[in-house]
Amino acid sequence: MEQIRRYADLARSDRSDLDAVLDAAAVGTLSTVVDGLPWVVPILYARDGDRIVLHGSTGAGALRHVADGAPVAFSVTMLDGIVVADTLFDSTANYRSAVVRGRLAAFSGDGAVDALDLLSDALIPGRSSEVRTHTKKELAATLAIALSIEPGCWTVKVRDAPPPAPSSASGDWAGVVPLRTVAGEPEPAPWVGEGVPEPESVRRLVAAVGVMPPQMKHSDSMLSI
Repeated sequence: MEQIRRYADLARSDRSDLDAVLDAAAVGTLSTVVDGLPWVVPILYARDGDRIVLHGSTGAGALRHVADGAPVAFSVTMLDGIVVADTLFDSTANYRSAVVRGRLAAFSGDGAVDALDLLSDALIPGRSSEVRTHTKKELAATLAIALSIEPGCWTVKVRDAPPPAPSSASGDWAGVVPLRTVAGEPEPAPWVGEGVPEPESVRRLVAAVGVMPPQMKHSDSMLSI
């Protein structure tokens, strides 16, 4: 793990901590430099053992650039709560974050098929077994790539704590406002016939994420991260 100098007390050093953060999210940020300029893109991903699997369009020049071995940084952040302290200075957030640095390698042939199935099943568990496989045209248009997780090339930070205690009792409220991701009821596409049930993969996804309370479904005041 790379040395963390700022807020080093929040750093986690076990590889299991990195895996836990990566497995808890579905979207990360891929960064590199292209033609001397920064390039950053949000991207869906899945961890597969010691590598992070990503995909994109073969028509994206910057993505082909990183697939050819340009150095990259991949980051994930999840906001778990707003920490409300008795001062603005001490107010902060509870969060989990990870950064992995390295170089990407492209999949080909059956490896690309397996990588794309893995990505689909990470987002919608079991979906790849419910639909047809990828066509040659789809595979030709899609770039499947992986970032190896190497020792010394990653960092993890986790803050999961209340605000610091005030220096003197004020009687004011302080604490944490938790934030979480929840699933709403599945909404069928306009062309789906009435009474067609959701596939098992969708029901499994909703169960895994957690269902939004009915009274909050249409509330503009609900904050869901």
